[in-house]
Amino acid sequence: MSEMDAYKKLLDIDHIGVADLSPYQEDIRAEFGDAVCGYPRSVSLGITLPHAILDQLGERDDQPASHNYRFHAYDVINDRLNVAASRLTSELQRSGVLALPIPASQTVDDGRLYSAFSHKMGAHLAGLGWIGKSCMLITPQFGPRVRWATVLTNATLAATGEAQPEKCAGCTRCIDICPVQAYTGRPFQLGEPRHLRFDVDICKAYLNKREDTYGVSVCGKCLIVCPFGYRKKQVA
Repeated sequence: MSEMDAYKKLLDIDHIGVADLSPYQEDIRAEFGDAVCGYPRSVSLGITLPHAILDQLGERDDQPASHNYRFHAYDVINDRLNVAASRLTSELQRSGVLALPIPASQTVDDGRLYSAFSHKMGAHLAGLGWIGKSCMLITPQFGPRVRWATVLTNATLAATGEAQPEKCAGCTRCIDICPVQAYTGRPFQLGEPRHLRFDVDICKAYLNKREDTYGVSVCGKCLIVCPFGYRKKQVA
């Protein structure tokens, strides 16, 4: 069993990868500031979302489906990821290195919907997938149906891969299904401002409207329509 497989089993997660951040320190500083700049490695931790809940969300645009999605696919899995990140941080720290856990799905800049560090960028650089036209991390097996947390560290961990080229090709499903056309379809380029690919203001306004209607600000349409990881509902 490899070191990463052992960590995956220990932390009870589905995906793990290590990225070498050394070549990207200036991009990280420009985007996220000095607090997270300088760590040469990021460890990406991922849990696959429940397919049955996503199938339900795609079929019914109502309050129960939205609340179930918010609770299980956000709150519960985020808690699991944060516990995993905390445990990994302790493991690394006990070995004598620095480790900084970045919470799952935490927004520290409400105006830009940004977190302290980009989980999807870390996973992308670790070779776990590519960033698609929906601005989400697309894994080859499960598409965007994975939620992430990150631990930044100065541990001498071997990188598990490198950034994968985009495989979305001519597909525009995530762009076409967006209720407010928040995505421009522009391909991801590291270091390029996100607003060239994603209009955060109209997305926020739509989520706020859904919270007024359903009592929960979730959507998920771009996630469930992606052909990577798409699953037809199977009933026994």
